[in-house]
Amino acid sequence: MSSEYQHIRLQIDDRVGRITFARPPLNVFNIAMMREITSALSECARRDVVAIVFASDKDCRAFSAGVAIEEHVQETIYQMLDSFHAIFRQLEQIAKPVIALVDGAALGGGCELVAACDVVIASDRSRFGVPEIKLGVFPPVATVLLPLVIGEKRARELILTGEIIDAVEAGRLGLCNHVVPGPHLEPKLLEVTAKLRELSGTSLEFARRAMDLGRGRTLDEALTEQENIYLHELMKTADANEGIKAFMEKRKPVWRHR
Repeated sequence: MSSEYQHIRLQIDDRVGRITFARPPLNVFNIAMMREITSALSECARRDVVAIVFASDKDCRAFSAGVAIEEHVQETIYQMLDSFHAIFRQLEQIAKPVIALVDGAALGGGCELVAACDVVIASDRSRFGVPEIKLGVFPPVATVLLPLVIGEKRARELILTGEIIDAVEAGRLGLCNHVVPGPHLEPKLLEVTAKLRELSGTSLEFARRAMDLGRGRTLDEALTEQENIYLHELMKTADANEGIKAFMEKRKPVWRHR
């Protein structure tokens, strides 16, 4: 079974839903693409699937280079953040095992999506990071999830410096479950999904929901707090607007520190 979208492809086959990012060259998430992803997740939720896979099209150079910077402006920032966070809220609500198949860069929002997945299979050429701080903003989802995935201290360092790490380091930190040569990505995915297909979809859902509850608060609650800071405080500062403007004008930002 497959469905047609403009920026993604959805295929549900043998109880596994595969959402392929197909917005070359770098799979930058714009509002339209993010809404398509949420729609595809809803379609998966209505079907008997044991797992959902995120992957990139073979013609793209990245898993995702993040969220479209041009939509960080005041006119679209609310819609952008709402559309992006809707993906994570949907993932938590569906409570299906989620797998990321990463070949290339997973930066910004792409890295945040990786952090939200249960199993991450990455090629050895992949890179990861949340460089938003270099634009004068911060990655809201990463501030919630990254410390849970890789530990508090290293997460703080990555978020506060915008450092980009390679697949080996991502594997060492626990951001990736498996790091393999590029040609081995699909075979490793088949190995993981074969294990899941042998299990009860209902039991998998309860197990994932229980682990989410074990965090102490829901992702929805945590994201609401981050959105308030981002939209009502950060985006009212001179530096946040300067960082976005400088990126779009392809120049170095001039920080005013206020």
